[in-house]
Amino acid sequence: MRHANIAIFVPHLGCPQQCSFCEQRAITGRVQAPPPRAADVEEAARAASASLGERRRETEIAFFGGSFTAIQREYMLELLEAGAQAVARYGFRGIRCSTRPDAVGREVLDILKAYPVTAVELGAQSMDNGVLAANRRGHTAQDTARAAERLHEAGIELGLQMMTGLYKDTPEKTLRTAEALIGLEPKTVRIYPTLVLPGTELARLYEAGLYRPQSLEEAVELCARLLERFQKAGAAVIRMGLHPGPELEQRRLAGPYHPAFRQLVESRLFLYRLKKALGGPGRYRVEVNPREFSTALGQKRENLKRLAGAGYQVALAQAEAVPAGEFRVAAGPGVQKGAP
Repeated sequence: MRHANIAIFVPHLGCPQQCSFCEQRAITGRVQAPPPRAADVEEAARAASASLGERRRETEIAFFGGSFTAIQREYMLELLEAGAQAVARYGFRGIRCSTRPDAVGREVLDILKAYPVTAVELGAQSMDNGVLAANRRGHTAQDTARAAERLHEAGIELGLQMMTGLYKDTPEKTLRTAEALIGLEPKTVRIYPTLVLPGTELARLYEAGLYRPQSLEEAVELCARLLERFQKAGAAVIRMGLHPGPELEQRRLAGPYHPAFRQLVESRLFLYRLKKALGGPGRYRVEVNPREFSTALGQKRENLKRLAGAGYQVALAQAEAVPAGEFRVAAGPGVQKGAP
């Protein structure tokens, strides 16, 4: 049963920092929206319940968009109470929230445990203290590690969020961040390539020629490597790239944006795994599950073009007998593990 969220955006409340990349109006898609109240939570829950059916059991009320555990305490309790009532009334799985790593103290955890909070996502972004400082995050990698440990001790599911292409970051530092996050044993991960949005410190650095954003190709290559690492570690990557929307597309100054970013990454990872399984140039027939056929092809048949350029003549075919997440190479080793 596929997991779902009922997203309630708490716009930029509770966060004491103005990070280099942050222009939250474009990121959340909420322009000058008033902060949600208890009635808004109930309305969203009721509307979602009517369409979810049995999926309600794997659905969470999700407070996103700000540093939830750092907002004004009375307001946080109001939202938690409304979320708890919705969980009880409609049979949802629980409450999920996102917050800063330095806003998960013992007192906050005691409050969260008094409500049906099932998961907390930490905006780690990087585990390199130099990168964190350069981007004005206001917390350290050690804060993230301590918060993760506290959440594990409290029995609350850990989610982690990271970014690629930050100011002063490098692919090598990003890969080390991924390994450090894996060591914290998250259940879920979100990966966000950095975009340059107007009115941010990053925009000033970009316009002054002091920051070069990732190209789309660079972001896809790096995120494919990240996805493979997290999958091997058993962490579910539940999002790659910001939610697409017209405001984000219009306001973006630079950076690796694509409305189907995740599919680009999954296609690239499929290409890596297939090429490794083939072993050398030649003609092959490769069978994949029909649900993953478009990912195997790549957008505009990009994977087949790349393979042909390297001397691999591959005919892709759909086969229901091939399990999802695997592929069969007819001219070589049996069924190969993959994650198209």
